[in-house]
Amino acid sequence: MKRFISLTLILLLYTTNLLLSQKILIPMDLTQTDHLKSYGLAYWVLKQGQTVDWLLNYRGGSFMTDYSPLVETEARLRGVSFELIDGATASQIYALVQSPDQNMELIHLEKAPKIGVYASPGTQPWDDAVLLALSYAGIDHDVFWDEEVLQGKLAEYDWLHLHHEDFTGQYGKFWASFSNTPWYIEQVTLNEAMAKKLGYAKVSELKRAVAFKIKEYVANGGFLFAMCSATDSYDIALAAHNIDICESMFDGDPADPNANSKLDYSQTLAFENFKLVMDPFIYEFSDIDCPPNISALDPSSDYFTLFEFSAKFDPVPTMLTQNHVNVVKGFLGQTTAFHLDKIKKGITIMGIKEGTDQVKYLHGNFGRGMFTFYGGHDPEDYQHAVGDPPTDLNLHKNSPGYRLILNNVLFPAAKKKTLKT
Repeated sequence: MKRFISLTLILLLYTTNLLLSQKILIPMDLTQTDHLKSYGLAYWVLKQGQTVDWLLNYRGGSFMTDYSPLVETEARLRGVSFELIDGATASQIYALVQSPDQNMELIHLEKAPKIGVYASPGTQPWDDAVLLALSYAGIDHDVFWDEEVLQGKLAEYDWLHLHHEDFTGQYGKFWASFSNTPWYIEQVTLNEAMAKKLGYAKVSELKRAVAFKIKEYVANGGFLFAMCSATDSYDIALAAHNIDICESMFDGDPADPNANSKLDYSQTLAFENFKLVMDPFIYEFSDIDCPPNISALDPSSDYFTLFEFSAKFDPVPTMLTQNHVNVVKGFLGQTTAFHLDKIKKGITIMGIKEGTDQVKYLHGNFGRGMFTFYGGHDPEDYQHAVGDPPTDLNLHKNSPGYRLILNNVLFPAAKKKTLKT
């Protein structure tokens, strides 16, 4: 009897040790059934107080974490593919990833970042690809606007997103086409009311103050991710910090005719030597953007290529470019891509349209923080127009373009020493 009890205890200890050494591998290569919800699963694991290992360049940038029945159940509920890995196999994977002969690296994700999204009241999820991605992946986030930013709310967040915003005070330069539509009139009314409430004579002055508050947030260690018109309009607002660049239909008085000669590029994060498009009838902010030739649009031939970085020496851009492909479908936006000669020296170019000067994806440092700009509006809606139906991410579970967004969301969870450049 005693011998039986001893054998039972040994078996129980062996089983317990086996379970403790087991890992769950979330592959991010072509075997993954839902890449986008995989990021949500990794975020959920971090929310439980458990760490996640990001295996850069291993099977598309896979995730691995300690096994638990709860994690397994959550993966099944989310429809995420996973593999149960024993201790010996996990050790082999870690050894491979950390081998000096492999362009791979192990990044420890320690804490779920607190996510903020800057958006006006009434913004619908389908107006913003990042809101769509966060909602689909199941990643917690807060949405707030000008008043909260100026009150100092950004200090509560690790990561901030800007999307189809206009920080110049020109209401997206939609005046020529949509000035009589209810949604445009409502937008103007909403912005003017907020400016008045916060003590600003013009919307442009309010947006400029918000832009500099966001800049302060980045300088103090925040992570900024911007898409579409929030990229160039943001830097324009910084460069035009003491100039009136808005014509009378936007703010009641003429723009400074010498505005272009007074721009202060030392204030911007990413762009320099650009010129503003002052004509209110032209749907374009500046010559930073690479507007498409509408008559020659061919989505089937529009792609951009992700650069490959050294995982061990350049872990930051490596994290931000993790994907199961290195060529990604192009997509348009009010700001589609950035001319290379308008980008500051020292900025890391992560994605470019081959054979052109069109940069789609870039990353930089400012102060103690970092920023990433991604051109275009919606990676799975090639030419998104006002009033178009929302993108259904159930139809795009493995979207490489959306993966780039979610790389940025998890990026601040990495060990702080990893993020030093």
